[in-house]
Amino acid sequence: MQRYSPRNDSDLIPSRVIDTATVNSDANAISCVSTTTTTTTTSEIEITEVAKEGEKADPSQFELLSTIGQGSFGKVMLVRKTRGRDAGELFAMKILKKATLKVRDRYRTKAERDILARFRHPFIVRLHYAFQTEGKLYLILDFLPGGDLFNRLSKEIMFTEDDVKFYLAEIALALGHLHSLGIAYRDLKPENVLLDANGHISLTDFGLSKESIEKDGKTYSFCGTVEYMAPEVVNRRGHTVAADWWSLGVLMYEMLTGSLPFHGSNRRETMSLILRAKLTMPRSLSAAAQHLLRALFKRNPSNRLGSSSEDVKQIKAHPFFDSINWDKLYLRQVQPPFKPLCTPSNHTCCFDQEYTRKTPDDSPALPPSATAHELFRGFSYVAPAVLSADKPSDCATSSLQGVEKASIFDDYNMKENLGVGSFSLCKKCVHKKTGAEFAVKIIDKSKRDASEEVDILRRYSHHANIVKLFSVYEDSLNIYLVEELCSGGELLNRIMTLKHFSEREAAAVMLRLANAISYLHSNQVVHRDLKPSNIMYASKTADPDSVRIIDFGFAKQLRAENGLLMTPCYTAQFVAPEVLKKQGYDMNCDVWSLGVLLYTMLSGETPFATSDGDTPQKILKRVGDGKFSLNDAAWNNISEQAKDLVQSLLHVDPSKRLSAKQILIHPWIVHRNSLPTTRLNFPTDPSKLKVTFKRCSHCHHHAKNSLP
Repeated sequence: MQRYSPRNDSDLIPSRVIDTATVNSDANAISCVSTTTTTTTTSEIEITEVAKEGEKADPSQFELLSTIGQGSFGKVMLVRKTRGRDAGELFAMKILKKATLKVRDRYRTKAERDILARFRHPFIVRLHYAFQTEGKLYLILDFLPGGDLFNRLSKEIMFTEDDVKFYLAEIALALGHLHSLGIAYRDLKPENVLLDANGHISLTDFGLSKESIEKDGKTYSFCGTVEYMAPEVVNRRGHTVAADWWSLGVLMYEMLTGSLPFHGSNRRETMSLILRAKLTMPRSLSAAAQHLLRALFKRNPSNRLGSSSEDVKQIKAHPFFDSINWDKLYLRQVQPPFKPLCTPSNHTCCFDQEYTRKTPDDSPALPPSATAHELFRGFSYVAPAVLSADKPSDCATSSLQGVEKASIFDDYNMKENLGVGSFSLCKKCVHKKTGAEFAVKIIDKSKRDASEEVDILRRYSHHANIVKLFSVYEDSLNIYLVEELCSGGELLNRIMTLKHFSEREAAAVMLRLANAISYLHSNQVVHRDLKPSNIMYASKTADPDSVRIIDFGFAKQLRAENGLLMTPCYTAQFVAPEVLKKQGYDMNCDVWSLGVLLYTMLSGETPFATSDGDTPQKILKRVGDGKFSLNDAAWNNISEQAKDLVQSLLHVDPSKRLSAKQILIHPWIVHRNSLPTTRLNFPTDPSKLKVTFKRCSHCHHHAKNSLP
């Protein structure tokens, strides 16, 4: 018996998306865009993640093969690259007409482009190029031949719970990654979940995504597809990333039953059902499935599964997912329940023939104004994997010397996540033969070249205060660095939780850090990303001797004749002024970051972000001007020698800063054993410090466009 039939026509009309038009069967298109033309008012759109060098793209480099989606704003086409290192590869080309984009839709297009340019994840569609002509914007994305889940839902006879479990698990990992970066997805629905050639999912369409949402922050936008909206979105009382977990519940219910949990005869009735209707669970569902649905369908978002700071960890721990091997799933080593049947001669078999039978064309479009091109200044983008062809130093690692021949999964059992970065994932692992615990840093080869980091760690990780590298593994997707497990936690957590943290202990920590940095600098190595989260304790006792500098992902071996690095790379709050001004910079940048760390250890505050309301622009201006205060209450009982060292390290002129070697002979360090042992009194709640640092970490995106 057919268990699912396509939605009726009324379900496919634009009213399903609030104030917007939906692109039906659109594999890679924005689903929340305006159907009306723009006014004559122009508004410049700030673009981040700007790629300024490498292979440029334009429409002439792509052969149009087929239309796979279309809306009033433009279309999505299957294309083949005809030139360059990726010639012959298939992509999805999203074409947006500038003249049909209202101001809000320009910002949504900008948001999607920026988010996709920021990161890579196995279950999020990848952006390869972005470019524009006078009348159009182009996004070149992965072509995912399996179509979307809506297409599969409308054709499938039955989804088993195991099928649903697989898809939900991959979606959950993608959502968890977005949330870890402060991004709420806000448009989860079957049409935005695509299947690749092997049957794995990819989230697409980030036009409604909202960046910079902290765990305790809210956004009040009313947008999305109404049937998948959480109650707090419908009632406009403000929502967090927890709204995505409600939408996951809607998708789960739909896949398991073939119908939507809350679906009225019109939009108003649907919204009323979401806010008040009691949901009956089908008896055919397992107890675990029913329990998960009830946990996701909590109308009070604070009671919803996934709403705590644990976020996706709560989802992963639910009994419904007990059979999922999350490590193998992330590495795409779990066999999908369905593999698309498309062949090389029929790439579009999983797409609606309403679009695929149309003759593909990219007709000219008139610009909305004479300054249309400036509206999206900096829109062009080339993915790192493409840039690698022209820049060997940045290329994805193909092989490394001295890597282990076995698979890392033969030697180690993977455990819980320890941290997620822009380029890598860090997990705890246990050696199968010895039971010894380690940390493994997993680096996506397509995103970053790990050879510099591996080389530096192999040469210099024997230093007492640098994290130890034990072995290196490699497969077709990733580089695995097996490192010392720092079980004592981050330096910042130490400061926040210690009942007794004194100026003497701060000096002991600074001695170890300066010693390690001095050692690196003597070998012409700069770390370039010193911050609290990259300073850890190897021992749970948090003895100063166990301090370790970790994460050498931004580290460089200086090679230029003048000793200066010329590739700006920084994390806001730890950014030296000369870096912000795009001047050459050398080892004094690390010294600057040590100054920020010392300021924080002594005062419990950051020197350049002084309030919750500070904008990135304000923070970066203070950094550039070298303005900070030593007159607050937190500094009343701090020694004059400590203040002198802070000022010497944070001097705006790099030539007047101390070197790491000079720190070791500063009186505050030399006479550290005579420093006060009384507890440092932080004037504010130290737990807010982490929020400040997290907020500041986003500043570098703004800095790239604010520099002269």
